[in-house]
Parts: sequence; structure tokens; C-alpha cells
Amino acid sequence: MNLLSHVRQAAFQPANTADVADALIQASGLRVDAERRRGRGAGLNPSGRFEPTERTTFDDGWETLEDMPPFRTEVQVEKPRSVISRNESPDIPFDRSLNPYRGCEHGCIYCFARPTHSYLGLSAGLDFEAKLFAKPDAPKLLERELSKPGYKPRTLAIGTNTDPYQPIEREWRIMRQVLEVLNKANHPVAIVTKSALILRDIDILASMAERGLVKVAISVTTLDRKLARSMEPRASTPSRRLEAIKGLSEAGIPTGVLMAPVIPALNDHEIERVLDSAKAAGAVEAGYVILRLPLEVSPLFRDWLLQHYPDRYRHVMSLVRSMRGGKDYDAEFGKRMKGAGPYAWQISRRFEMATKRLGLVRRSMQLRDDLFVPPNQSGVQLSLL
Repeated sequence: MNLLSHVRQAAFQPANTADVADALIQASGLRVDAERRRGRGAGLNPSGRFEPTERTTFDDGWETLEDMPPFRTEVQVEKPRSVISRNESPDIPFDRSLNPYRGCEHGCIYCFARPTHSYLGLSAGLDFEAKLFAKPDAPKLLERELSKPGYKPRTLAIGTNTDPYQPIEREWRIMRQVLEVLNKANHPVAIVTKSALILRDIDILASMAERGLVKVAISVTTLDRKLARSMEPRASTPSRRLEAIKGLSEAGIPTGVLMAPVIPALNDHEIERVLDSAKAAGAVEAGYVILRLPLEVSPLFRDWLLQHYPDRYRHVMSLVRSMRGGKDYDAEFGKRMKGAGPYAWQISRRFEMATKRLGLVRRSMQLRDDLFVPPNQSGVQLSLL
């Protein structure tokens, strides 16, 4: 029986109480002890989908489970050959992105990027939150790529996969160095984050904003601090994110609010409150994304629901499937971000009405790309002629 089957079996027991679900999943050896994962989002750490074996924990009678260490954040250095990723997706308004880190300490249980850790032989669960990879050469590689002959500037998106301002950025400062390169080259950039740490770089961002080179989206999923704590354990609190919107806006930096994801029967009732609060803080744009549960994210999210909101489990998942063609997830272009069906339409209409009432722009603000100046040509092979 695979991971998803175990979680589904636990969820749909007749009693469907937290005790029953915990007992079933704990007996399967999939659930990691609460003390070992304190301050983390996922309750499971299953083997990656490409691994030939599946790992579970069990008591061998020697009390060895008590000796297992807690999950602590570990950072390894990654040495990529390039840092700009390209895409041709019709669902997103950019064709290139950059991620200073792989994995994310914020630990958001719903993060659609979790399955990428499987390509490293690691788990999409706790490994994604605790075993991180930093790219200290990213600023140098970015400068080299921007210097290549024929490079055409377009808005570079940062924060689309993992958060560039996650806690380890305080020490590594890779994102700030990346911004310094972009600022010097007059290159446009769009940033998405859940962290108030972005205020640290307000000096660079304000300078770029004066030239129409930057915009920021702060992700605010809920105003409920308790929900945020369990769902996004190491991200900034909702109030701090609103403070970030205010600080950036007052500095003249175009700032929007992104409610991603909207989770039916969990935070969808807050759409209007989140938009009202963001507008009051100075937001000028707004967007949303419906909950996405690709690959390993589905069982991780299901298990989280069982632990924190067992009474809502069936209702939440029923609504999710109603927007995904009867499945946990539908990756079809045009549907994966917004969903389909009556419930998805209702969310879309509520969002449309609220943004219109508040005067929030829903279309993407265009940044300038005509000011671009290629960086120093060092590291670029020169022509022989």
C-alpha cells in the first residue's frame, strides 16, 4: 500500500476522528514523531517517488525511536552552471525565473514545489523543509548570463518556486547580491515572498522602483495567526506581511497581494478580508491561485488536514476534487491555477467583485526593459574577430 492509500484509508474511517486517523497512520510507520518535527509543516517524510525502496519507522523493541534526532535545518552548497530557468507556460506572465535556493524552510504544507526534492533523492516532506540547498554563485552566474551577446531583457521572476527571503537568507544574503546585479544592469524583476525580510533590501528596491524596474507581491493566505502558524510554520506572521506591504508601498515600490492558495472551506471565507487589509496597507495589485496538490503534495496535505482539521477533512477534499475534475489535481493548462466548475467560478466572481470595489488592479503591471545595460563582460568568451 502506497503513501496516498494509507492517508486516504485513515481519513475515510466511519468515526473519522483525530484519534482514529492518528492511530492508523502511526501504525503504518509513516508519521514522524511530533517532537522530532516541532516547528515544521509536514508530518511525513516519505521516500522520493524515484527511490527503489520506501522507508518507514517502527519500534524494534530496543527503544531506538527515542534516540532519533530532531529535524534540523541543514544547508548544502549547490553549484549550478546557470541560474535563469525558462518556461513557456501560458498560465504564468513571465518566461524566465531565478531561485537562489532549493527547498524552503518556511515549510508551507501546500507548497507545489515540494515534489522537486524527489529529483535529489530526498523527500518532498520534511526533507524539503530541512535539507536545503543554497546557490552562492547565483549573482556571478546571473551577471555572466546577462552579459551574453544577444541577451534580450524581460521581467525576471524570483520566488516562484521557493521563497528567496526564507530564514536562511539572513545569513547567506544571496538574494540581496542578485538584486545588486539586477539594479546595476537596469534589469526588471518581479518578486513573490511571504517574508517581511524583504524590507531589509528596501534601499535597492526603492532605487529600482524609481526607474520602473521592480514590483513585489506579498503572499497573504490568511489573517488567522493560528492557521498560518500550522500551515506556514516558519513564514512571517500575517500582520508582519501586511507591514511589509505598507513599508514597501510607502517607499514607492509597486506592491500587490497574492492569496495563494485559496483553500475551500479553510481560508476561502477570508478573501474579502485579506484584500481589504492589503488595500489598506497600500497594495495596488491582487491575484489568487486555487490550491494545487500535485504528486507528493496531496498525501502530505491530506495528513496535515487530519492532524489539524479532522472535522473538515471530507468537506475540504470534496470541494477540491469538485474543482479538479474529480481528482486531487488537474495539471491541464488553463485549469491548474484557477480550477474549474461552480465552486471555482464562485471564488473567481468573489475575487473579481472585491478587487473592483477596492480598485485593485488584477492585470500584471508592466515593467521597463528598455533601460537594460549589459553587466561587465568578464567571464564571457569574446569573439575572435
